Amino acid sequence: MNAIIDKLLERASHAPNTLEAPAPSHSQIEQIIQCALSAPDHGKLRPWHFVVIEGDARLSLGKATAEGAAIADNNLDEDKLALMRGKTLRSPLIIACVLKTVADHPKIPVFEQLLSTGAAIQQLQLAANALGFGAIWLSGAHCNSAPVKKLLGAAEEHTVAGYIYLGTPTKLAPAKQRPAPSEHMSFLSS
Repeated sequence: MNAIIDKLLERASHAPNTLEAPAPSHSQIEQIIQCALSAPDHGKLRPWHFVVIEGDARLSLGKATAEGAAIADNNLDEDKLALMRGKTLRSPLIIACVLKTVADHPKIPVFEQLLSTGAAIQQLQLAANALGFGAIWLSGAHCNSAPVKKLLGAAEEHTVAGYIYLGTPTKLAPAKQRPAPSEHMSFLSS
């Protein structure tokens, strides 16, 4: 088969706690983001912004996540908050995607901008995989809290589309049973 098709068919998410150093280098991150920028994008709006979170900045993201959770539910105990703070340390690198839709664009509806952002994130993951790194796209109940948005430089009207955890996989991602194409397609012919 074609090498690109093989990579697409092999694509799988890696649990973040199975990703370790080394993470992509800065030049590899630029290459990965360049691939994300090649996603289909009607009107070239590029309604996304990527924030690379590495080193101790991951602690800051964990702290902001726990702050957002505590604001949403002041009954959370310290053990749960500590768990939230630690989740951002499960891989050596995180790339957050901030969605900046143009709400009243005369030609490009918001749903197309959402689809374009999803395509950009998928391109990012595929590029990371092609370079030998594992990746998983995660979000969570508190990724759009005020403390997280502030940390990421996102405005209130922006949406954090999620985090892509990246690193070198310590084990293979579990094989997934893929459905038959015929279960998800039909032909309309004349």
